[in-house]
Amino acid sequence: MSKLKPRGQNRYLLPKEGAMLVDALVFLNSRLRLAVDSSGAEFKQLCDAACLPGVIEPVIGMPDIHSGFGLPIGGVMATDARSGVVSAGAVGMDINCGVRLLSTSIEAGSLDKPALRALMKAMEARIPVGVGRKSRHSQLCREALAAVLLGGAPALVNLGYGRPEDIANIEESGCLPGARVEAVSAKALERSAQLSTLGGGNHFLELGRVEEVYEPEVAAVFGLREGTLSVMIHTGSRGLGHQICNDYTEIMAKVAERYGIKLPTKGLACAPIDSKEGQDYLAAMACAVNFAFANRQLITHDIRGAFAEVFGCDDRDLGLGLVYDVAHNIAKFETHFGRRVLVHRKGATRALPPGHDKNPPHYRETGHPAIIPGSMNSPSYVLTGTPAVTETFCSVNHGAGRVLSRSAARREVTKESFMEALGEVLVNTRNIKQLYDESPLAYKDVDDVVDTLAEIGLTRKIVRLKPLAVIKGEGDE
Repeated sequence: MSKLKPRGQNRYLLPKEGAMLVDALVFLNSRLRLAVDSSGAEFKQLCDAACLPGVIEPVIGMPDIHSGFGLPIGGVMATDARSGVVSAGAVGMDINCGVRLLSTSIEAGSLDKPALRALMKAMEARIPVGVGRKSRHSQLCREALAAVLLGGAPALVNLGYGRPEDIANIEESGCLPGARVEAVSAKALERSAQLSTLGGGNHFLELGRVEEVYEPEVAAVFGLREGTLSVMIHTGSRGLGHQICNDYTEIMAKVAERYGIKLPTKGLACAPIDSKEGQDYLAAMACAVNFAFANRQLITHDIRGAFAEVFGCDDRDLGLGLVYDVAHNIAKFETHFGRRVLVHRKGATRALPPGHDKNPPHYRETGHPAIIPGSMNSPSYVLTGTPAVTETFCSVNHGAGRVLSRSAARREVTKESFMEALGEVLVNTRNIKQLYDESPLAYKDVDDVVDTLAEIGLTRKIVRLKPLAVIKGEGDE
């Protein structure tokens, strides 16, 4: 396997060799570079992805890169829309795992710990957390499922679950076209009763404070003001998306030889984009993408209800406007370098530069917000892409990225080290041992991760958010 070779500031090349058709490019600052082994599994996975038919140069590793199933988490792979392939593993298990940010008019300093606890309790009363938990909107899950799979977040807003203006602040306006319910297996559909559920693993609800504003004019456009309370939602398509990934990984692994594809690993099982299997996967994936957008939309509706209950007023009186909702773990047809390509972003966030015509009209001059969450007691960031972000197919990192696997974190993190790392942040469980695998100690320094791209002009930092209270569910997704 190729070794990382410096390619300019914060850039390292994995040059094409062996079966690789293109180079891979990894973005790391000097501190992150010292912390990684260039022979690590995540870099081999990038090189494997560079072997797939129709892949476009380069395959990209983001600063939060760590090993995953098939393509590493923090990986970006583009394939030619006519001659390339689509890979379920290069999208990921939790299709459209993503982050949504709400702003408020509430001064965070006005809320003491009992007030934060009251908000947490009201949110948990509405939003089930943990692996396998089902929705408290069971009738809606049954009656609106087809509409949600085909229509995403707008389908719920049309039913009264949200504000009409929410839609313009969601990637793809909350609905990825091309969904077909018949492309989704019966087993996957059985796992769909999870609208307005959080799940486990790294998913969370977070109450935070806008701690620092770097660009006040842009922050004002986003509705973010220093000192105010923010609400962040991180979850995805839950069991539905997981099952779709499993289903199509098996299908693609079986048909690859028929299409003359030599798979480097089963995790990168793929099929030609224009094949039946490729088209069926894209249709099923779109269903999961739309389900995830709807999941975060219904969670937003329930959070607004929780705030209205606690504060005893209309939720609009508290702000609670949607800043933006970004997708991770998605494949989309886009135009880059004059070519129509299918961009697989796995643990990566789209960041369109100012002036790009796919930005919402009200974010056209700034570029849309890219939301980068940290861990339970590390900051999160709102960024924008610059014109230079086209180097990465308009992609940036999606979070901090793990340095310890979940099993390693459970072994190595102690109660004392966890509590010290957690600081004053409130959590929703007394059994803190179940959160050790999500300790800040298990993640890279999010400042290093964010600065890696900011230092070389691919992104601009707009605001930094500080966590105050975090709700997490039990179990690993």
